[in-house]
Amino acid sequence: QVQLVESGGGLVQAGGSLRLSCAASGSIFSINNMGWYRQAPGKQRELVAFITSKGHTNVTDSVKGRFTISRDNAKNTVYLQMNSLKPEDTAVYYCYANVNRWTLPGQIKAYDYWGQGTQVTVSS
Repeated sequence: QVQLVESGGGLVQAGGSLRLSCAASGSIFSINNMGWYRQAPGKQRELVAFITSKGHTNVTDSVKGRFTISRDNAKNTVYLQMNSLKPEDTAVYYCYANVNRWTLPGQIKAYDYWGQGTQVTVSS
């Protein structure tokens, strides 16, 4: 079993900064893509940013230039640095990881895992 534990959410004033972290633990062989999604009340969950195992990143247009995603493979951890926060960024943020696990002897299969979500609230 694999668990993703998120931290770093909370309340912040507009223009402020937060850093989210997500640490994966359990029977992990290696981790492929990792990312962050968010969901505001009454809205659809959307991709915020993702990063490959080699460090290639993509960030959605609405946060481009303000948010930065990074990872530490030795710690199985992904980060989201959020600067110049706006009230529109208020949402529950979810960590995602595609994890390589052993299945049959000598065989590896990838599985998707999700964190529990952490609340980010930006006051105007």
